[in-house]
Amino acid sequence: MARAALSTDAVVEIALRVLDEDGPGALTLSAVSGRAGVTTPSLYKHVSGLAELRALVSARVMNDIADRAGHAVLGRSADEAIHAFMTAWRRYVQQYPHRYSAFIQSPEPRTAEAATRLFDIITATLRAYGMEDSAAIHAARCLRAAVHGFAVLEAQGAFGLPEKLDESYDLLIQMMITGLRTPR
Repeated sequence: MARAALSTDAVVEIALRVLDEDGPGALTLSAVSGRAGVTTPSLYKHVSGLAELRALVSARVMNDIADRAGHAVLGRSADEAIHAFMTAWRRYVQQYPHRYSAFIQSPEPRTAEAATRLFDIITATLRAYGMEDSAAIHAARCLRAAVHGFAVLEAQGAFGLPEKLDESYDLLIQMMITGLRTPR
């Protein structure tokens, strides 16, 4: 990559490639600068350090998940939308397990906009079940925990029994849908 082509977005793209190819432990400023063909201090024109780079990568991951989830639920409602939402999130983790494992899960200022987008998609989907305000927040937390927990365990190879994971995930989706339909 030519030095003139380096930008913050380009640095994030390179960081994503490092993650995809070498895993989260390999994400360093040195690795990114080496792939960019610049010295490490040159990166400081685009990111303030590794913490900011990780936050920018996290924002990108969250935006990518929001894009996929938003596209998946478009034109769907209720059970169909929940199924599409949960499937889209899991597929992202299956496709990019290293990106997802490097994703900062706690609230972070740089991920706030993407988090709002993702939350809006979830809460819009939950309206079909009559959920708003705090009920939607509680349900959104449960959906996130279910998808995240399953996807992370799957990515780490933690499901060792021979039953098919797709069948287990379909059961999880059905359990979530049943829970959303249950009057409170």
